[in-house]
Amino acid sequence: MGDLSGKRVLMLLGEQYEDDEGRMPLEFLVERGAEVVVAGLERGVLEGLHGRAQITVDKTIDEVGDLDSYHAMVIPGGRGPAHLRKHPEAVDLVRDFFETGKPVAAICHGPQMLASAGLLKDRHITGYPKIKDEMIDAGADFTDEPVVIDGNLITSRRPADIEAFNGALEEALTRQPVG
Repeated sequence: MGDLSGKRVLMLLGEQYEDDEGRMPLEFLVERGAEVVVAGLERGVLEGLHGRAQITVDKTIDEVGDLDSYHAMVIPGGRGPAHLRKHPEAVDLVRDFFETGKPVAAICHGPQMLASAGLLKDRHITGYPKIKDEMIDAGADFTDEPVVIDGNLITSRRPADIEAFNGALEEALTRQPVG
């Protein structure tokens, strides 16, 4: 088990996120010593799409603060990204974080946030199969693989791929300097 002590990860969570895609990366990171800050449209507890997870939103998007204080961003899927991308402040947050060059990990429908932020042109990604056409329309090279890494971008397809997703995220975080 890797040590991610001193690492700070920003998780962007929207209502009706896919339970396991929110809960499992969160638990994985915390178990390894990372600090995870969950950001959303408003503070409070968000229940997963299937009622199997409850995650507390620590900060509103406006309260996230200095993006340089985070080492990575995680965007769970489900219906959360479809809700979040209706809000310009959420799309701007993703774009601004992506531009730091630090890892951005999106699973399932999470890449919809990247498409809305205009970040997928000529990027090699994966995601939930039903978003394939939208991702291609956004300029991405879409493939059906458990996890795809393209520079600072990590994408994955579905809950069954979370182990590979978490492993890629851990590896990317291990390469990030603490501080």
